[in-house]
Amino acid sequence: MFREFNTTGLCIPEKNYMVDISGRIKEITSEYVDKGKYFTINRARQYGKTTTLYLLERHLEKEYLVIRLSFEAADELFVSPYALAVGLQRSIGSQLRMQKITKDILKKWEAPISKEFAMSDFGERITELCRDCDRKIVLMIDEVDKNSGNQVFLGFLGLLRSKYLAQTGGIDATFQSVILASVYDIKNLKLKIRPNEETKYNSPWNIAEDFNMDLSFRPKDIAGMLME
Repeated sequence: MFREFNTTGLCIPEKNYMVDISGRIKEITSEYVDKGKYFTINRARQYGKTTTLYLLERHLEKEYLVIRLSFEAADELFVSPYALAVGLQRSIGSQLRMQKITKDILKKWEAPISKEFAMSDFGERITELCRDCDRKIVLMIDEVDKNSGNQVFLGFLGLLRSKYLAQTGGIDATFQSVILASVYDIKNLKLKIRPNEETKYNSPWNIAEDFNMDLSFRPKDIAGMLME
């Protein structure tokens, strides 16, 4: 099969010459995902973040049901909690259909969302989905820092946080792991919702584990690609 170098966007192993990071993908899986941790992956643009997520998704699909989203060009989702809940319901539902989830589970997931209690209702859908599926679910979201200063986004993080804590206490069902990817670490972004409001940190995501794994390319990794 013909392959070539690619320096922009997503790299595909079958189409592009690539550094072999399979060892790190397995390490992320065993040290973070298998242990049920929520974490963020932060890398500057053109440093392989999207490719890393893609390879991680392919690896996780062997055992987990993986839902992968992106908040790039999704500003319309963050105008209200209802818009976000319905938008996520639609996007996740599309992926569930592609993964051949049963009709009964899809029917529950796609039932109308309450306008008055949108995020609470959406949280119940997550509970039902994770309880009814025969595989644990991993949620991956890229470009999360696009709307990190938005109050609706913070409400979404708060929902994930509360469900994580409730599942830890044995009183809820939610995602096995949530992986948020961005250029900047959303845990460290200062936020000010209103002009006169005190600047504060984005605290709803304080449940996230510190992701300290070195994702830079090592000489032996590059040597393997050059040999190919």
